[in-house]
Amino acid sequence: MNENTLHTIPSIDYLGIENTQIHYQLSPEELQERTIAAGQGSETSTGALEINTGKFSGRSPLDRFIVKDVITEKDVWWGNVNIPFTPANFDALYDKLTAYLSNKELYVRDAYVCADPSYRLNVRVVTETAWANLFCHNMFLRLKEDELATFTADWTVLCAPSFLADPEVDHTRQGNFAILNFTRKIAMIGGTGYTGEMKKGIFSALNFILPVTRNVLSMHCSANVGTNDETAIFFGLSGTGKTTLSADPKRKLIGDDEHGWTPENTIFNFEGGCYAKVVNLSEENEPDIFRAIKKGALLENIVYKKGTNEVDYTDVSITPNTRVSYPIEHIETIQPGSSGQNPKNIFFLTADSFGILPPISRLTAGQAAYHFISGYTAKIAGTEAGITEPTPNFSACFGAPFMPLHPTRYAEMLSEKIKDEDATVWLVNTGWTGGAYGTGSRMKLKYTRAMIDAALHGELDEVNYENHSVFGMAIPQSCPNVPDEILNPRNTWNDKDLYDSKAKDLANKFRVNFEQFSSYANEEILAGAPKV
Repeated sequence: MNENTLHTIPSIDYLGIENTQIHYQLSPEELQERTIAAGQGSETSTGALEINTGKFSGRSPLDRFIVKDVITEKDVWWGNVNIPFTPANFDALYDKLTAYLSNKELYVRDAYVCADPSYRLNVRVVTETAWANLFCHNMFLRLKEDELATFTADWTVLCAPSFLADPEVDHTRQGNFAILNFTRKIAMIGGTGYTGEMKKGIFSALNFILPVTRNVLSMHCSANVGTNDETAIFFGLSGTGKTTLSADPKRKLIGDDEHGWTPENTIFNFEGGCYAKVVNLSEENEPDIFRAIKKGALLENIVYKKGTNEVDYTDVSITPNTRVSYPIEHIETIQPGSSGQNPKNIFFLTADSFGILPPISRLTAGQAAYHFISGYTAKIAGTEAGITEPTPNFSACFGAPFMPLHPTRYAEMLSEKIKDEDATVWLVNTGWTGGAYGTGSRMKLKYTRAMIDAALHGELDEVNYENHSVFGMAIPQSCPNVPDEILNPRNTWNDKDLYDSKAKDLANKFRVNFEQFSSYANEEILAGAPKV
Protein backbone atom coordinates (compact mmCIF):
# COMPACT_ATOMS: atom_id res chain seq x y z
CA MET A 1 0.00 0.00 0.00
CA ASN A 2 1.36 3.41 -0.94
CA GLU A 3 2.12 5.43 2.17
CA ASN A 4 0.99 8.59 0.39
CA THR A 5 -2.54 7.48 1.30
CA LEU A 6 -1.71 7.49 5.01
CA HIS A 7 -0.58 11.11 5.32
CA THR A 8 -1.64 14.53 4.15
CA ILE A 9 0.82 15.32 1.38
CA PRO A 10 2.45 18.69 2.08
CA SER A 11 2.70 21.36 -0.57
CA ILE A 12 6.21 22.57 -1.33
CA ASP A 13 5.08 25.54 -3.39
CA TYR A 14 6.42 27.77 -0.59
CA LEU A 15 9.90 26.63 -1.61
CA GLY A 16 9.30 27.83 -5.15
CA ILE A 17 8.93 24.26 -6.39
CA GLU A 18 5.63 24.02 -8.26
CA ASN A 19 3.45 21.53 -10.14
CA THR A 20 5.17 18.49 -8.68
CA GLN A 21 4.05 14.95 -8.07
CA ILE A 22 5.15 14.36 -4.49
CA HIS A 23 5.92 10.94 -3.03
CA TYR A 24 5.74 11.68 0.68
CA GLN A 25 7.17 9.67 3.54
CA LEU A 26 7.43 6.45 1.52
CA SER A 27 8.53 3.28 3.30
CA PRO A 28 11.99 1.80 2.68
CA GLU A 29 10.33 -1.07 0.78
CA GLU A 30 8.58 1.32 -1.60
CA LEU A 31 11.68 3.41 -2.12
CA GLN A 32 13.67 0.28 -2.93
CA GLU A 33 11.01 -0.92 -5.38
CA ARG A 34 10.91 2.46 -7.13
CA THR A 35 14.70 2.59 -7.40
CA ILE A 36 14.88 -0.87 -8.97
CA ALA A 37 11.93 -0.13 -11.29
CA ALA A 38 13.74 3.01 -12.49
CA GLY A 39 16.84 0.95 -13.32
CA GLN A 40 18.88 2.85 -10.73
CA GLY A 41 19.73 -0.04 -8.43
CA SER A 42 19.36 -3.73 -7.63
CA GLU A 43 18.74 -5.97 -4.64
CA THR A 44 21.71 -7.78 -3.12
CA SER A 45 21.74 -11.32 -1.78
CA THR A 46 21.01 -9.99 1.73
CA GLY A 47 18.03 -7.90 0.60
CA ALA A 48 19.83 -4.55 0.75
CA LEU A 49 19.59 -2.05 -2.10
CA GLU A 50 22.73 -1.17 -4.05
CA ILE A 51 23.13 1.98 -6.13
CA ASN A 52 25.87 3.86 -7.95
CA THR A 53 26.26 7.52 -6.99
CA GLY A 54 27.74 8.45 -10.36
CA LYS A 55 30.68 10.76 -10.92
CA PHE A 56 31.11 11.52 -7.23
CA SER A 57 31.69 8.66 -4.80
CA GLY A 58 32.75 10.98 -2.00
CA ARG A 59 32.48 14.54 -0.81
CA SER A 60 33.92 17.41 -2.85
CA PRO A 61 35.32 19.78 -0.17
CA LEU A 62 36.34 22.54 -2.59
CA ASP A 63 32.74 22.78 -3.78
CA ARG A 64 31.25 23.33 -0.32
CA PHE A 65 30.19 26.88 0.45
CA ILE A 66 28.60 28.85 3.30
CA VAL A 67 26.59 31.99 2.62
CA LYS A 68 28.39 34.92 4.24
CA ASP A 69 25.77 37.12 5.89
CA VAL A 70 25.00 38.86 9.17
CA ILE A 71 24.62 35.51 10.97
CA THR A 72 27.86 33.94 9.78
CA GLU A 73 30.32 36.69 8.85
CA LYS A 74 31.86 37.16 12.33
CA ASP A 75 31.77 33.59 13.66
CA VAL A 76 32.69 31.39 10.69
CA TRP A 77 36.38 30.63 10.16
CA TRP A 78 36.55 31.62 6.50
CA GLY A 79 39.13 30.07 4.19
CA ASN A 80 39.70 26.95 2.09
CA VAL A 81 37.45 24.87 4.37
CA ASN A 82 34.60 27.35 4.77
CA ILE A 83 34.37 29.09 1.43
CA PRO A 84 32.15 32.21 1.36
CA PHE A 85 29.19 32.57 -1.02
CA THR A 86 27.18 35.77 -1.36
CA PRO A 87 23.46 35.91 -0.51
CA ALA A 88 22.67 37.28 -3.97
CA ASN A 89 24.49 34.44 -5.71
CA PHE A 90 22.72 31.92 -3.49
CA ASP A 91 19.31 33.40 -4.26
CA ALA A 92 19.95 33.34 -8.00
CA LEU A 93 21.17 29.74 -7.98
CA TYR A 94 18.32 28.70 -5.68
CA ASP A 95 15.79 30.11 -8.14
CA LYS A 96 17.40 28.13 -10.96
CA LEU A 97 17.39 24.93 -8.91
CA THR A 98 13.77 25.24 -7.82
CA ALA A 99 12.71 25.98 -11.38
CA TYR A 100 14.53 22.80 -12.43
CA LEU A 101 12.76 20.76 -9.73
CA SER A 102 9.32 22.10 -10.66
CA ASN A 103 7.06 19.93 -12.84
CA LYS A 104 8.82 16.74 -11.71
CA GLU A 105 8.23 13.67 -9.56
CA LEU A 106 9.96 14.33 -6.25
CA TYR A 107 10.44 12.53 -2.95
CA VAL A 108 9.76 14.43 0.26
CA ARG A 109 10.67 13.24 3.74
CA ASP A 110 10.11 14.91 7.09
CA ALA A 111 12.50 13.90 9.86
CA TYR A 112 14.58 15.44 12.61
CA VAL A 113 18.09 15.47 14.05
CA CYS A 114 19.37 15.51 17.66
CA ALA A 115 18.04 12.70 19.85
CA ASP A 116 17.90 14.96 22.90
CA PRO A 117 14.47 16.64 22.70
CA SER A 118 15.92 19.88 24.10
CA TYR A 119 18.01 20.36 20.97
CA ARG A 120 15.79 18.78 18.31
CA LEU A 121 15.87 20.30 14.83
CA ASN A 122 13.17 19.38 12.28
CA VAL A 123 14.40 18.74 8.74
CA ARG A 124 12.44 18.48 5.49
CA VAL A 125 14.29 16.76 2.65
CA VAL A 126 13.33 17.09 -1.02
CA THR A 127 15.18 14.64 -3.27
CA GLU A 128 15.22 13.93 -6.97
CA THR A 129 15.68 10.17 -6.52
CA ALA A 130 14.04 7.51 -4.38
CA TRP A 131 17.36 6.11 -3.18
CA ALA A 132 18.53 9.49 -1.85
CA ASN A 133 15.27 9.61 0.11
CA LEU A 134 16.00 6.13 1.50
CA PHE A 135 19.39 7.39 2.67
CA CYS A 136 17.66 10.18 4.59
CA HIS A 137 15.17 7.71 6.08
CA ASN A 138 18.14 5.72 7.38
CA MET A 139 20.32 8.57 8.58
CA PHE A 140 17.96 11.13 10.07
CA LEU A 141 15.77 10.44 13.09
CA ARG A 142 12.38 9.05 12.16
CA LEU A 143 9.14 10.75 13.18
CA LYS A 144 6.21 9.00 14.79
CA GLU A 145 2.93 8.98 12.88
CA ASP A 146 1.23 11.52 15.14
CA GLU A 147 4.15 13.96 14.76
CA LEU A 148 3.68 14.36 11.02
CA ALA A 149 0.39 16.24 11.30
CA THR A 150 2.00 19.12 13.21
CA PHE A 151 5.43 19.04 11.54
CA THR A 152 7.11 22.35 10.70
CA ALA A 153 10.57 22.31 9.15
CA ASP A 154 13.40 24.20 10.84
CA TRP A 155 15.79 23.41 7.98
CA THR A 156 15.31 22.20 4.43
CA VAL A 157 17.60 20.04 2.29
CA LEU A 158 17.25 20.18 -1.49
CA CYS A 159 19.16 17.48 -3.37
CA ALA A 160 19.26 17.37 -7.18
CA PRO A 161 22.14 15.27 -8.56
CA SER A 162 21.12 15.93 -12.19
CA PHE A 163 21.18 19.72 -11.86
CA LEU A 164 24.48 21.34 -12.79
CA ALA A 165 25.47 24.90 -12.02
CA ASP A 166 27.16 27.10 -14.61
CA PRO A 167 30.36 28.25 -12.86
CA GLU A 168 30.73 31.39 -14.96
CA VAL A 169 27.19 32.50 -14.17
CA ASP A 170 26.54 30.92 -10.76
CA HIS A 171 29.93 31.61 -9.14
CA THR A 172 30.58 28.00 -8.21
CA ARG A 173 33.91 26.26 -8.87
CA GLN A 174 32.35 23.67 -11.17
CA GLY A 175 28.96 22.11 -11.88
CA ASN A 176 28.49 20.43 -8.49
CA PHE A 177 27.94 22.33 -5.26
CA ALA A 178 26.82 22.04 -1.63
CA ILE A 179 25.81 25.37 -0.05
CA LEU A 180 24.57 26.23 3.46
CA ASN A 181 22.45 29.31 4.06
CA PHE A 182 21.91 30.01 7.78
CA THR A 183 19.52 32.89 7.19
CA ARG A 184 17.20 30.94 4.89
CA LYS A 185 17.97 27.67 6.73
CA ILE A 186 18.55 25.73 3.54
CA ALA A 187 21.16 23.15 2.52
CA MET A 188 21.24 23.15 -1.28
CA ILE A 189 23.02 20.33 -3.14
CA GLY A 190 23.35 19.89 -6.87
CA GLY A 191 25.43 18.04 -9.45
CA THR A 192 26.47 15.19 -7.13
CA GLY A 193 24.77 11.94 -6.18
CA TYR A 194 27.01 11.26 -3.20
CA THR A 195 24.49 10.87 -0.39
CA GLY A 196 26.92 11.89 2.35
CA GLU A 197 26.63 15.52 1.23
CA MET A 198 23.10 15.62 2.70
CA LYS A 199 23.97 14.38 6.18
CA LYS A 200 27.22 16.34 6.33
CA GLY A 201 25.35 19.49 5.28
CA ILE A 202 23.05 19.24 8.29
CA PHE A 203 25.99 18.18 10.50
CA SER A 204 27.88 21.32 9.43
CA ALA A 205 24.83 23.43 10.26
CA LEU A 206 24.62 21.86 13.74
CA ASN A 207 28.34 22.47 14.25
CA PHE A 208 27.57 26.18 14.00
CA ILE A 209 24.15 26.35 15.66
CA LEU A 210 24.78 24.24 18.77
CA PRO A 211 28.08 25.75 20.02
CA VAL A 212 27.11 29.35 19.17
CA THR A 213 23.51 29.41 20.37
CA ARG A 214 23.16 26.49 22.84
CA ASN A 215 26.62 26.00 24.41
CA VAL A 216 26.63 22.39 23.16
CA LEU A 217 29.91 20.93 21.92
CA SER A 218 29.26 19.28 18.56
CA MET A 219 31.63 16.41 17.78
CA HIS A 220 32.64 14.25 14.81
CA CYS A 221 32.83 11.06 16.86
CA SER A 222 31.23 7.75 17.71
CA ALA A 223 30.04 6.87 21.21
CA ASN A 224 28.93 3.86 23.25
CA VAL A 225 27.91 3.02 26.80
CA GLY A 226 29.19 0.28 29.12
CA THR A 227 27.41 -1.74 31.78
CA ASN A 228 28.57 0.84 34.34
CA ASP A 229 26.62 3.51 32.40
CA GLU A 230 29.82 5.39 31.56
CA THR A 231 30.07 6.77 28.04
CA ALA A 232 33.12 6.37 25.81
CA ILE A 233 33.74 8.75 22.92
CA PHE A 234 35.80 7.89 19.82
CA PHE A 235 37.15 10.68 17.61
CA GLY A 236 38.83 9.78 14.34
CA LEU A 237 39.06 10.42 10.64
CA SER A 238 37.93 7.96 7.99
CA GLY A 239 39.87 4.69 8.12
CA THR A 240 41.02 4.97 11.74
CA GLY A 241 38.40 2.61 13.22
CA LYS A 242 35.77 5.00 14.60
CA THR A 243 32.80 2.90 13.46
CA THR A 244 34.51 -0.49 13.96
CA LEU A 245 35.70 0.13 17.53
CA SER A 246 32.46 1.70 18.76
CA ALA A 247 30.42 -1.25 17.43
CA ASP A 248 31.33 -3.39 20.44
CA PRO A 249 28.92 -6.25 21.28
CA LYS A 250 29.81 -5.81 24.97
CA ARG A 251 28.65 -2.18 24.96
CA LYS A 252 25.57 -0.30 23.72
CA LEU A 253 26.03 1.94 20.68
CA ILE A 254 24.84 5.56 20.92
CA GLY A 255 25.96 6.36 17.40
CA ASP A 256 28.85 6.06 14.97
CA ASP A 257 29.53 9.56 13.65
CA GLU A 258 27.95 12.75 15.02
CA HIS A 259 27.18 13.73 18.63
CA GLY A 260 26.58 16.62 20.98
CA TRP A 261 27.95 17.11 24.51
CA THR A 262 25.51 19.22 26.54
CA PRO A 263 26.08 21.63 29.44
CA GLU A 264 24.44 18.93 31.59
CA ASN A 265 27.26 16.55 30.54
CA THR A 266 25.09 14.17 28.52
CA ILE A 267 26.08 12.84 25.10
CA PHE A 268 23.41 12.54 22.40
CA ASN A 269 23.40 11.26 18.85
CA PHE A 270 22.52 13.66 16.03
CA GLU A 271 21.41 10.84 13.73
CA GLY A 272 19.12 7.86 13.45
CA GLY A 273 21.47 5.57 11.55
CA CYS A 274 25.01 4.59 10.64
CA TYR A 275 27.05 5.33 7.52
CA ALA A 276 29.93 2.88 7.43
CA LYS A 277 32.76 2.16 5.03
CA VAL A 278 32.53 -1.43 3.77
CA VAL A 279 35.85 -1.93 2.00
CA ASN A 280 37.20 -5.37 3.03
CA LEU A 281 34.21 -5.84 5.34
CA SER A 282 33.96 -9.32 6.87
CA GLU A 283 31.64 -10.95 9.38
CA GLU A 284 34.65 -12.14 11.38
CA ASN A 285 36.19 -8.68 11.94
CA GLU A 286 33.07 -6.48 12.01
CA PRO A 287 30.10 -8.74 12.74
CA ASP A 288 27.63 -6.01 13.79
CA ILE A 289 28.12 -3.97 10.62
CA PHE A 290 28.14 -7.05 8.39
CA ARG A 291 24.81 -8.27 9.80
CA ALA A 292 23.25 -4.81 9.56
CA ILE A 293 23.39 -4.97 5.75
CA LYS A 294 19.94 -6.35 5.11
CA LYS A 295 16.57 -5.17 3.82
CA GLY A 296 16.40 -1.41 4.29
CA ALA A 297 20.16 -0.85 4.07
CA LEU A 298 21.59 1.16 1.16
CA LEU A 299 24.94 0.13 -0.34
CA GLU A 300 26.88 2.60 -2.49
CA ASN A 301 29.30 1.88 -5.35
CA ILE A 302 29.93 -1.77 -4.52
CA VAL A 303 30.65 -4.56 -7.02
CA TYR A 304 29.08 -8.02 -7.16
CA LYS A 305 30.97 -11.27 -7.33
CA LYS A 306 30.86 -12.38 -10.94
CA GLY A 307 27.54 -13.85 -11.98
CA THR A 308 25.86 -13.28 -8.60
CA ASN A 309 24.17 -10.60 -6.53
CA GLU A 310 26.58 -11.26 -3.64
CA VAL A 311 28.70 -8.25 -2.74
CA ASP A 312 32.47 -8.48 -3.17
CA TYR A 313 33.67 -6.17 -0.42
CA THR A 314 37.28 -6.47 -1.58
CA ASP A 315 36.50 -4.97 -5.01
CA VAL A 316 37.36 -1.26 -5.08
CA SER A 317 37.25 -0.86 -8.86
CA ILE A 318 34.59 1.87 -8.55
CA THR A 319 36.02 3.50 -5.42
CA PRO A 320 37.80 2.59 -2.16
CA ASN A 321 35.03 4.62 -0.47
CA THR A 322 32.34 1.93 -0.71
CA ARG A 323 29.68 2.60 1.92
CA VAL A 324 26.45 1.47 3.52
CA SER A 325 23.74 3.36 5.40
CA TYR A 326 21.25 1.64 7.68
CA PRO A 327 18.94 2.55 10.58
CA ILE A 328 20.68 2.24 13.93
CA GLU A 329 18.10 -0.41 14.88
CA HIS A 330 19.93 -2.78 12.50
CA ILE A 331 22.60 -3.00 15.23
CA GLU A 332 21.62 -5.47 17.95
CA THR A 333 23.08 -3.64 20.97
CA ILE A 334 22.01 0.00 20.94
CA GLN A 335 21.51 2.53 23.71
CA PRO A 336 17.84 3.43 24.28
CA GLY A 337 17.19 7.07 23.48
CA SER A 338 20.55 7.37 21.68
CA SER A 339 22.07 9.26 24.59
CA GLY A 340 24.42 8.58 27.46
CA GLN A 341 25.92 10.10 30.59
CA ASN A 342 29.20 10.09 32.52
CA PRO A 343 31.67 10.54 29.62
CA LYS A 344 34.80 9.27 31.36
CA ASN A 345 37.04 7.98 28.53
CA ILE A 346 37.79 9.76 25.27
CA PHE A 347 39.77 8.08 22.51
CA PHE A 348 41.54 9.93 19.71
CA LEU A 349 42.05 7.40 16.91
CA THR A 350 44.83 7.74 14.38
CA ALA A 351 46.14 5.37 11.72
CA ASP A 352 49.79 6.44 11.78
CA SER A 353 51.35 4.83 8.72
CA PHE A 354 54.77 6.18 9.77
CA GLY A 355 54.75 3.75 12.73
CA ILE A 356 55.81 6.44 15.22
CA LEU A 357 52.94 6.95 17.65
CA PRO A 358 52.28 4.44 20.47
CA PRO A 359 49.38 1.98 20.10
CA ILE A 360 47.85 3.56 23.22
CA SER A 361 48.96 6.49 25.36
CA ARG A 362 47.46 8.86 27.92
CA LEU A 363 47.32 12.59 27.20
CA THR A 364 47.44 15.61 29.49
CA ALA A 365 44.74 18.28 29.06
CA GLY A 366 47.10 20.41 26.97
CA GLN A 367 48.17 17.48 24.81
CA ALA A 368 44.55 16.49 24.33
CA ALA A 369 43.64 19.96 23.05
CA TYR A 370 46.74 20.06 20.83
CA HIS A 371 46.03 16.67 19.24
CA PHE A 372 42.33 17.49 18.91
CA ILE A 373 43.12 20.67 16.97
CA SER A 374 45.72 18.80 14.89
CA GLY A 375 43.38 15.90 14.02
CA TYR A 376 46.19 13.70 12.69
CA THR A 377 46.17 10.50 10.72
CA ALA A 378 48.27 9.37 7.76
CA LYS A 379 47.40 8.16 4.28
CA ILE A 380 49.19 5.13 2.92
CA ALA A 381 50.66 4.59 -0.52
CA GLY A 382 48.05 3.77 -3.12
CA THR A 383 45.04 5.29 -1.34
CA GLU A 384 45.01 8.29 -3.68
CA ALA A 385 46.58 9.13 -7.02
CA GLY A 386 50.13 10.40 -6.53
CA ILE A 387 50.62 9.04 -3.01
CA THR A 388 53.64 6.74 -3.12
CA GLU A 389 54.70 6.87 0.54
CA PRO A 390 53.05 7.58 3.91
CA THR A 391 51.58 11.09 3.91
CA PRO A 392 50.40 13.02 6.98
CA ASN A 393 46.77 14.14 6.96
CA PHE A 394 45.74 16.82 9.45
CA SER A 395 42.04 17.62 9.81
CA ALA A 396 41.24 19.95 12.70
CA CYS A 397 38.87 18.53 15.34
CA PHE A 398 38.99 15.24 13.42
CA GLY A 399 36.49 16.73 10.98
CA ALA A 400 37.66 20.07 9.54
CA PRO A 401 35.41 19.96 6.44
CA PHE A 402 32.32 20.11 8.68
CA MET A 403 33.46 22.67 11.26
CA PRO A 404 32.36 26.26 10.49
CA LEU A 405 33.93 27.78 13.63
CA HIS A 406 37.61 28.22 14.37
CA PRO A 407 39.01 24.89 15.64
CA THR A 408 40.21 26.40 18.92
CA ARG A 409 36.57 27.19 19.84
CA TYR A 410 35.71 23.51 19.76
CA ALA A 411 39.00 22.60 21.47
CA GLU A 412 38.48 24.99 24.37
CA MET A 413 34.94 23.67 24.91
CA LEU A 414 36.28 20.10 24.89
CA SER A 415 39.06 20.99 27.37
CA GLU A 416 36.57 22.51 29.79
CA LYS A 417 34.32 19.46 29.62
CA ILE A 418 37.24 17.05 30.09
CA LYS A 419 38.22 18.91 33.27
CA ASP A 420 34.64 19.19 34.54
CA GLU A 421 34.07 15.45 34.10
CA ASP A 422 37.62 14.43 35.08
CA ALA A 423 37.67 12.38 31.86
CA THR A 424 40.77 10.57 30.61
CA VAL A 425 41.93 11.15 27.03
CA TRP A 426 43.75 8.37 25.21
CA LEU A 427 45.56 8.51 21.88
CA VAL A 428 45.14 5.18 20.08
CA ASN A 429 47.22 4.35 17.01
CA THR A 430 45.43 1.76 14.86
CA GLY A 431 48.12 2.15 12.19
CA TRP A 432 51.59 0.66 11.84
CA THR A 433 54.03 -0.93 14.24
CA GLY A 434 57.60 -2.14 13.75
CA GLY A 435 58.26 0.45 11.05
CA ALA A 436 56.43 2.53 8.51
CA TYR A 437 53.99 1.21 5.92
CA GLY A 438 55.92 -1.13 3.64
CA THR A 439 58.30 -2.21 6.41
CA GLY A 440 56.19 -2.65 9.54
CA SER A 441 52.74 -4.21 9.89
CA ARG A 442 49.27 -2.94 10.81
CA MET A 443 48.44 -3.13 14.50
CA LYS A 444 46.28 -6.19 15.12
CA LEU A 445 42.64 -5.32 15.75
CA LYS A 446 42.51 -7.75 18.70
CA TYR A 447 45.31 -5.83 20.41
CA THR A 448 43.62 -2.47 19.82
CA ARG A 449 40.38 -3.83 21.23
CA ALA A 450 42.25 -5.24 24.27
CA MET A 451 43.92 -1.87 24.95
CA ILE A 452 40.62 0.00 24.73
CA ASP A 453 38.96 -2.59 26.99
CA ALA A 454 41.75 -2.17 29.52
CA ALA A 455 41.36 1.61 29.49
CA LEU A 456 37.58 1.36 29.89
CA HIS A 457 37.82 -1.09 32.80
CA GLY A 458 40.42 0.93 34.71
CA GLU A 459 43.13 -1.69 34.19
CA LEU A 460 45.60 0.97 33.00
CA ASP A 461 45.14 3.14 36.08
CA GLU A 462 47.76 1.45 38.25
CA VAL A 463 50.41 0.38 35.71
CA ASN A 464 53.73 2.16 35.22
CA TYR A 465 54.07 4.75 32.46
CA GLU A 466 56.95 6.31 30.55
CA ASN A 467 56.79 9.50 28.52
CA HIS A 468 57.49 9.44 24.80
CA SER A 469 60.83 11.15 24.20
CA VAL A 470 59.49 13.44 21.45
CA PHE A 471 55.70 13.66 21.71
CA GLY A 472 55.57 13.50 25.51
CA MET A 473 52.45 11.35 25.91
CA ALA A 474 52.44 8.74 28.70
CA ILE A 475 52.91 5.17 27.43
CA PRO A 476 51.75 2.26 29.65
CA GLN A 477 54.51 -0.30 30.17
CA SER A 478 52.05 -3.16 30.46
CA CYS A 479 48.49 -3.92 29.36
CA PRO A 480 46.39 -7.09 29.82
CA ASN A 481 46.30 -9.35 26.75
CA VAL A 482 48.84 -7.23 24.86
CA PRO A 483 52.57 -8.07 24.48
CA ASP A 484 54.67 -5.58 26.47
CA GLU A 485 57.16 -5.18 23.64
CA ILE A 486 54.68 -3.51 21.26
CA LEU A 487 53.54 -0.79 23.69
CA ASN A 488 56.55 1.49 23.08
CA PRO A 489 56.86 1.87 19.29
CA ARG A 490 60.63 2.54 19.48
CA ASN A 491 61.13 -0.97 20.80
CA THR A 492 59.46 -2.47 17.72
CA TRP A 493 61.91 -0.87 15.27
CA ASN A 494 65.12 -2.75 14.38
CA ASP A 495 66.92 0.56 13.76
CA LYS A 496 66.37 2.70 16.87
CA ASP A 497 68.30 5.67 15.48
CA LEU A 498 66.08 5.65 12.39
CA TYR A 499 63.01 5.65 14.64
CA ASP A 500 64.32 8.67 16.56
CA SER A 501 64.97 10.53 13.33
CA LYS A 502 61.54 9.72 11.87
CA ALA A 503 59.83 10.67 15.15
CA LYS A 504 61.44 14.12 14.99
CA ASP A 505 60.40 14.43 11.33
CA LEU A 506 56.78 13.68 12.20
CA ALA A 507 56.89 16.06 15.17
CA ASN A 508 58.08 18.82 12.86
CA LYS A 509 55.13 18.12 10.55
CA PHE A 510 52.83 18.56 13.55
CA ARG A 511 54.45 21.86 14.47
CA VAL A 512 54.34 23.23 10.92
CA ASN A 513 50.67 22.32 10.62
CA PHE A 514 49.88 23.92 13.99
CA GLU A 515 51.39 27.29 13.04
CA GLN A 516 48.04 28.32 11.54
CA PHE A 517 46.41 27.89 14.97
CA SER A 518 49.15 29.00 17.35
CA SER A 519 48.08 32.66 17.62
CA TYR A 520 44.61 31.52 18.75
CA ALA A 521 45.76 28.86 21.23
CA ASN A 522 46.30 29.40 24.97
CA GLU A 523 49.47 28.49 26.85
CA GLU A 524 48.14 25.12 28.01
CA ILE A 525 47.42 24.04 24.44
CA LEU A 526 50.81 25.27 23.20
CA ALA A 527 52.50 23.29 25.99
CA GLY A 528 50.95 20.12 24.52
CA ALA A 529 53.10 20.32 21.39
CA PRO A 530 55.86 17.75 20.75
CA LYS A 531 59.35 18.74 21.84
CA VAL A 532 61.73 19.08 18.92
